[in-house]
This record gives sequence, C-alpha cells and structure tokens, in this order.
Amino acid sequence: MDENHLGDFLRTRRDGLRPEDVGMASYGARRVAGLRREEVAVLAGVNADYYTRLEQGRERNPSPQVVDALSRALRLDADARAHLYRLAGATPNDQPSVHAAERVSPSLRQLMDGYPNTPAFVMSRTLELLAVNALADALYAPFEPADNLARMTFLDPAGRNFYTDWDRVAQATVANLREATGFDPDNPRLRELVRTLTEHSADFTRLWNAHTVRGKTQDAKHFLHPEVGPLTLTYQAFDVRDAPGQQLVIYHAEPGSPSAQSLNLLGSIHATRRWPDPRPRR
Repeated sequence: MDENHLGDFLRTRRDGLRPEDVGMASYGARRVAGLRREEVAVLAGVNADYYTRLEQGRERNPSPQVVDALSRALRLDADARAHLYRLAGATPNDQPSVHAAERVSPSLRQLMDGYPNTPAFVMSRTLELLAVNALADALYAPFEPADNLARMTFLDPAGRNFYTDWDRVAQATVANLREATGFDPDNPRLRELVRTLTEHSADFTRLWNAHTVRGKTQDAKHFLHPEVGPLTLTYQAFDVRDAPGQQLVIYHAEPGSPSAQSLNLLGSIHATRRWPDPRPRR
C-alpha cells in the first residue's frame, strides 16, 4: 500500500494546533480537534482544494514556496520544517551558505577543550579552521599559519612533509572543496580560495578539474610531525546541528599504540611551552 507520509504529517500537525494558537477567531461548534483544512489554507495563502489534495495524497510535490508557507502556517520549528521539505521532495530556498556559520559557540569550544588527549577542531565547508583545542593546535604547529586545510596542503611548504600520504590527502581535500560548491557556488571566500590555489598549484588545478566530490566522515591519516615523529590517527567528523556548514572533527590514536604515546608527548611538549617557568628569575 502506498503510504501518504506527507499528508499524514500535515494532518497531524494541523490537529495539534488550535485557532487561538495561530491568532484566529473560532466560531460555532467545531468537529475537529485542531485547525480546519480551510484555516490552514488561509494561513498559508494556498487554495483550500489544493491543500486538501496534499493531505489526501493526491498531490505529492509542493513547491518550496508552498512548503515554506505551510511551515509558517503550522508553526513548525527548524527540525520539523526540514522534515516537511524531505517529505515533499523539495529543496529549501534558504539553504545555508558556505559562509553562513563561522562563529563557533562557546559550548562547542568547551566540549573540544574537554578532550585534552585528542586533537579536535571545528571547520567550515571551505576547510577554514574556525576553532581548535590545545592538542589540535600542537598537531598543526608546523604550519604558519594553520588557517585553512586546503591552503596548508597545497601552498604551505610544510604540507608535503607533514602528510606522509600527501597524494591521498590532496585528493580528499579537493573533493571536500568540490562538495562545498554544491552548497554555495558563488560564495566569494570559496571562489577566492579556489582562484589562489589554481594560480599557485598545478596539482590542485589537475585535481579540481577532475570534479571528484566527497564529504568528510571518517578515515585514517598518517602524519610526520617534526617534534614527535610518525603519527597514525583516525578521525570522525560530525555535523554541528545548530551551525549548518560547520563540522567537528576529532582525531584519536589506537590506545597503547606508538602513535598514542607520541600524541601524549606532543601534548606535554606544548603544555610546557604554554606555561611560564614557575622558578624565580635571578
């Protein structure tokens, strides 16, 4: 049997609203617990017959404009609105841009700082490092500055020594940037980054023209850090729900492995550098 997920969702949300919830006057006896279909249609500015067809499953693909209007009429929050878009097979008119969220929340910074033994950082879709914890700062210390993973990979002289599997990292980096163009192809920061990389790196240009697309999820990476030697770390990437476009990336080493020991050593070295010598000067 063909299920009517869109209609069921609309009907359930309509049933959960009363006229007073949406600023409408209620007249006479009501046969429904919530709003009438005609009332939702009025609030959304759509034809009542069309709205009825949506609920009954005779219409399945409303436009983004109609979905937006229904979201407002039914007082949907962000998650419910996104769910309605998925049910309707539509794309929101206000897709978050690549540069929409560059401020990292204080609570997320506190979360990262709560991982003292593993590198953690927040990055944008254009691979800008928006925030790093102490160990991530130590991990990327060979770069000057540690600002953007794409720039660091292709234009910083430290990149080819730092990433022992540089070719694989380069391919993944470009594929990540290609994915960003699907969210906001006209973003000026993205365009400027691509222009700079294209002008100064033939390797980037070759990979960029291949149009490979890939998002960050999880993988293992091999580093050669000038202070502690080889490191094999696995990362997990998590979307930041309240800041679309941001990802939290957390690296970790296999417990008890040489990489874990080297990571601990790296943290100790940089912790010592951050704190002044407590001994009195003579």
